[in-house]
Amino acid sequence: MNNPQERAAGGDTVERAADILKDHRASIDRLDAILVYTLGERFKHTQAVGKLKAEHDLPPSDPDREANQIARLEDLAKEADLDPEFAKKFLNFIIAEVIQHHKSHQS
Repeated sequence: MNNPQERAAGGDTVERAADILKDHRASIDRLDAILVYTLGERFKHTQAVGKLKAEHDLPPSDPDREANQIARLEDLAKEADLDPEFAKKFLNFIIAEVIQHHKSHQS
């Protein structure tokens, strides 16, 4: 890139890449917000489930449902072109948090 035209063309390419990067990051930020609000809504429901289980002396975990949910999420992950092992780890993390919340209601 010795002459001004080559520098300008390279600069245009870098500028275009910066614009594309900015668009990707804006999408990522929107999706992160969706994830956080979705998890917040999900935990409102699981908190209600935990209270209901405590009121009726039901166990805090339901291994059959958890296994079904993991299998369901793995299938959804495959459909969404997401690594099913990642999806499984993610759901297992959420389930562990939910069980802890349910146990806290039973104290």
